[in-house]
Amino acid sequence: MNEMRKITAFLPADLLEDGQKITGMGVSETLREALRRMRRAEAYAALRALRGTMDLEAESGVTLAELREDKTYDWTGFGR
Repeated sequence: MNEMRKITAFLPADLLEDGQKITGMGVSETLREALRRMRRAEAYAALRALRGTMDLEAESGVTLAELREDKTYDWTGFGR
């Protein structure tokens, strides 16, 4: 984690209480989780905006054929 900042924030009590119930954590960790989720949502939005326009092979060196190859997976215990 980066440098920490102490803040004072005025929040609706019901919103904070709901967030704490959802996370099962205290105030600080609930706010951290909310900010992490906002960061994640922004990253997902940026990926969706690409709409499949990324050149996979140029960016990663992996071809679509390689991704489509059958692979063996151990699914033991999956979905229990």
